[in-house]
Amino acid sequence: MIHHIYSSIPSFKTINFKPGLNVLIAKKEDGASDKQTRNRAGKTSLIEIVHFLMGSEAGRDSLFRSNPLADAMFGMDFDINGQRLKIERSGHQKSKVHVKNAFLQKDKTLSNSDWLEFLGKAMFGLHNIPETDGRAPTFRSLFAYFVRRQLSGAFATPEKQATMQQAGDYQVALMFLLSLDWKIASDWQAVRDREKTLDELKKAARVGTFGSIIGKSSDLRTQLTVAEAQLADLKTQITAFRVLPQYAEMEAEADQLTRAISELSNGNVIDVAAITDLERSMQAETPPPLSDLQSIYAEAGVILPDLAVKRYEEVRSFHESIVRNRQDYLAEELAAAKQRIAEREQAKRHLDERRATVMNLLQSHGALDQFSRLQGEAARLEAMVESLRQRFQAAEKLEGTKNELEIERNRLTLRLRRDFSEQSERLSAAILAFEATSRRLYESAGSMLVEETSNGPMLKFPMQGSRSKGIKNMQIFCFDMMLMRLCASRNMGPFFLIHDSHLFDGVDGRQLISALKVGAETAKELDFQYIVTMNEDDAFKETIDGFHLEDYILDTVLTDATEDGGLFGFRF
Repeated sequence: MIHHIYSSIPSFKTINFKPGLNVLIAKKEDGASDKQTRNRAGKTSLIEIVHFLMGSEAGRDSLFRSNPLADAMFGMDFDINGQRLKIERSGHQKSKVHVKNAFLQKDKTLSNSDWLEFLGKAMFGLHNIPETDGRAPTFRSLFAYFVRRQLSGAFATPEKQATMQQAGDYQVALMFLLSLDWKIASDWQAVRDREKTLDELKKAARVGTFGSIIGKSSDLRTQLTVAEAQLADLKTQITAFRVLPQYAEMEAEADQLTRAISELSNGNVIDVAAITDLERSMQAETPPPLSDLQSIYAEAGVILPDLAVKRYEEVRSFHESIVRNRQDYLAEELAAAKQRIAEREQAKRHLDERRATVMNLLQSHGALDQFSRLQGEAARLEAMVESLRQRFQAAEKLEGTKNELEIERNRLTLRLRRDFSEQSERLSAAILAFEATSRRLYESAGSMLVEETSNGPMLKFPMQGSRSKGIKNMQIFCFDMMLMRLCASRNMGPFFLIHDSHLFDGVDGRQLISALKVGAETAKELDFQYIVTMNEDDAFKETIDGFHLEDYILDTVLTDATEDGGLFGFRF
């Protein structure tokens, strides 16, 4: 139970609590205007202080980091797990919690995360839960059911302690509190997370660049098959590849040999043409007949009578000498051309043999840079194949995951149905506890239905007039009392329940006073503390025989009618 809540603020109204029902009243002073509604008296702030001291986050917009309160210390003296502790925390040191054992007078400063771990262990035995990759019950997700926050929208439905609370979070928390297999709810949330991711992927695959990145599995299968075959062929080439270190030099030699052979061939072509011309000349060239020489010689004697003319025999001999020299010259030229051709042919044979040797080496070996290019191409193909494989797997997963998730949902439904069957006594205890409390408030008792659905365990609360806000709030009251009864039977939980005045908004006066009476009696029966904040005029609308609300009203009274009447003793 909570003994008292205090602060370092001098004007703060320390609140002392007692066992059982405690009612913190906010009243409207005589003469207060209609605008002074007690909404700023501090009732809800008390709830926030409890959460702050129980390790809640304190973000930038937190009440405890506002300028008037940032340097203030808030504290609570309470019992937990057989120990009486004093805890203190301030906004400017939100990550630290100062803990003092009231009996041992032992002080200790914990980080807020360590404090939460201690609370989870002490109140709910969370240190004993098995490790899981999915969601697991946490102290904050469980504790918020026992101190509901209006700022989180905790008074909308019984099963949720915050408007934004996801199905997986409240299903895990409630199955834990109901002593059911909460791991089923955790696995269900994993399915929902996968379905959400799948929906986002499918949406992205239909539009934008993401669709072109993944593609269809049928198209990608073909591309992947072709690319893998190309890569296999290239790897085979690389395995059989032999590197020739002098590849460049031998390639240059082969080019030089080819040029030399070409030059020799060109020379032979020229000489073959020359031989043809010489042979034709030798065949066509005939010396002038001797009669022509005689005729020329006779005419020279007539025309040149005064000149000394050589004798005819000498001239004839000279003529025959010229003819022989001409024939000899042509024969020598012909022989020289043939000799050059023979020499070139022999040189060509030697060069061609060398070129064949070089070409064989070049064909059976490769250059190092060529090998490097092959390896680079193989690396490129490997990267492309891996990319195609990942895209193919993603496309297959995208197209096939929906069926897998449907199968998983059916499997989880069977697990849930089996768990409900095996834990039917615990489930029945929860249902009966809710109905018993509801019966004490209404002639037509409401009920709690726990269904195994394809979306996990779902709680419903059919009650006549349940569309009314007041009736819905009383469903929350019955639900919370049911949780207190279950926790008491398992000796766990905070052993206190706090209800903000917002829980009673719209509740008929008769049901309100009946609820307080049921709360007082249940708290006494189960030995827990029930703290309620209320407006004075709401509290005393109705009376009920055998129950005197005045006996449970705290000495501290809040009001918004004066500057110092609120919880903090000043307005801000």
